[in-house]
Amino acid sequence: MTSVCIITARGGSKRIPRKNIREFCGKPIIAYSIEAALESGLFDEVMVSTDDEEIAEVARSYGAKVPFMRSEATSNDFAVTEDVVVEVLESYKDKLGVSFDNVCCIYPTAPFVSVCELQEAFGKLNSANSVVPVTEFDFPPQRAFKVDGNGFAEYAHPEFATARSQDLEPLCHDCGRFYFAKTVALLKYHDFIMPGCAVVRIPPERVQDIDTEDDWRLAELKFEALQHFNS
Repeated sequence: MTSVCIITARGGSKRIPRKNIREFCGKPIIAYSIEAALESGLFDEVMVSTDDEEIAEVARSYGAKVPFMRSEATSNDFAVTEDVVVEVLESYKDKLGVSFDNVCCIYPTAPFVSVCELQEAFGKLNSANSVVPVTEFDFPPQRAFKVDGNGFAEYAHPEFATARSQDLEPLCHDCGRFYFAKTVALLKYHDFIMPGCAVVRIPPERVQDIDTEDDWRLAELKFEALQHFNS
């Protein structure tokens, strides 16, 4: 069985310019994804899919391969992760004559990703079509408010308005970190969230979206705190 790790890193980030190679606690943030993938020992190929030559050079300097550049069609704001991954798989087959049984996509802004998480997810792929890391909401989403155009709030789900938090079904959400799938299943469903999707549970303190400057600062604080705690 062969496996490829695809790290998706286009150059056109708008909310945090150049965020995929911006320094995060001492090195380009993409380096954490590359190093975890390489250290896991799970992959026959660790590659970065990018449309940007500077990102490609940084990726190569940390040990990833960039065998071809990403197309314009998957470098815009409307292409989804699965579009990029499928394009990479097809490019390996058409340009290099190489196919992979399993595929993993790691985001380039995932400094909390660990070798243990990747190995756990890969193990679950034996009995699943795909694997996604998740974490629980810190407050029951069933008790959420929605705010109308006049600024007034009401329950989004009135049927749960008087329910005790402990009586509500615990729900989780995607960590936005990495995805595993059997290649044949991904090509069939074109979605990592598919029938037979297993999960790896991640503690909330190891999860942080990085979409704004405030997110970035919070992620660095959490990362440094975890490094100190584990030292």
